[in-house]
Amino acid sequence: MIRLDRATKLVRMKGVRKTIIDDVSLTIPRGKSVGLLGRNGAGKSTLLQIIAGTLDLDSGRIVKEGKISWPLGFQGSFQGNLSGEQNVRFVARIYGVDTQELVAYVKDFAELGEFFQAPVRTYSSGMKARLAFGVSMGVRFDYYLVDEITAVGDTNFKRKSQKVFRERLSGSDVIMVSHSASALRDYCETGIVLEDGKLTYYDDLEHAIDVHENNMKRH
Repeated sequence: MIRLDRATKLVRMKGVRKTIIDDVSLTIPRGKSVGLLGRNGAGKSTLLQIIAGTLDLDSGRIVKEGKISWPLGFQGSFQGNLSGEQNVRFVARIYGVDTQELVAYVKDFAELGEFFQAPVRTYSSGMKARLAFGVSMGVRFDYYLVDEITAVGDTNFKRKSQKVFRERLSGSDVIMVSHSASALRDYCETGIVLEDGKLTYYDDLEHAIDVHENNMKRH
């Protein structure tokens, strides 16, 4: 369960203060995957970071039960001067998982070869994404947060990533941001619409998609 209690978040975008969520109270139940919809710039990615715990609210609170991932594929938390392996070891300590098991899993999964021992600052964006995805799949979460990415790399790597991700979701939920309704339909059953600083939860994803599409037609 994830619960927002009178939550408010303001950000500055291009010098203008914008309200992302405004005095919102909402519960995301456990056991159903959620598609998060909203227009460009509404703050969907910001909301995922709040849920992940990488951004704080300005007021109100968020109550979380269960282990929640960082946004899947997010690369910003890696320390550039450390190697891929050293970054993985750090994540293992933070999340309290077996270090050697996680290192072995990510080394095999990410297919970085000798670059696994190289500083992350020398990685291409694709290599960083593969490392991030591998770490995300190597740590078991109750909720996976996804921001427009479920697979990276070449065709074979994408196929492998999608297979493992679906296996993880057999016992976990996903909160997914995507501009693709078909992608949301593939993974989600329920929906949340973010519009004008308000969040509305819908038990049926199709209802949420219809509301979002009507919102888009209004402007």
